[in-house]
Amino acid sequence: MGICARLIDYQFYLNKNFRFYSKFSSFVRYSLLTNDMDTTRIRPIAICLFHTRSRILVSEGFDTIKQDYYYRPLGGGIEYGENSREALVREIQEELGVEIENLQLIGVLENIFIYEGQRGHEIVFVFDAEFADKSLYELDEIDGYEQEADIKFKAKWLSLDKIKNGDARLVPEDLVKMLFLTVGEA
Repeated sequence: MGICARLIDYQFYLNKNFRFYSKFSSFVRYSLLTNDMDTTRIRPIAICLFHTRSRILVSEGFDTIKQDYYYRPLGGGIEYGENSREALVREIQEELGVEIENLQLIGVLENIFIYEGQRGHEIVFVFDAEFADKSLYELDEIDGYEQEADIKFKAKWLSLDKIKNGDARLVPEDLVKMLFLTVGEA
């Protein structure tokens, strides 16, 4: 049994202690997002800044080594033979089961970071887009599902004020500047 399978089995055992379970679930989900985190390779990903009423849609994560929460827009890895736009449409369909429209590439970031004590390197294609189903903007949380790990998660709307005031850490780190240039000041 591989490490991801062992972590997933252990995750259900940890369900008794929800606070740790929540941190662990974030760890497993982000570990899958960074599963290709080979220190000798750069990983291309596509993420989206879904936004409404001074909020953006994010997934919460937790680095168990740094003991630090962070927030990341939804998206994921670009597969071989797929462009960034196609990858984002696929990822959102897989994770949320919804269609998106009006995709616009905002920019590209290079993200070099340390997560769970390991160095990672990503090229991040950042998009703006809209949900085809406008009722999703009225929800506080949207149920998500990470197929590779068979893990359910909650995507939630995060206030731009919390990001601006430093009460919530958005990753990749350079995304904050791009965010406020795109959606305006909170």
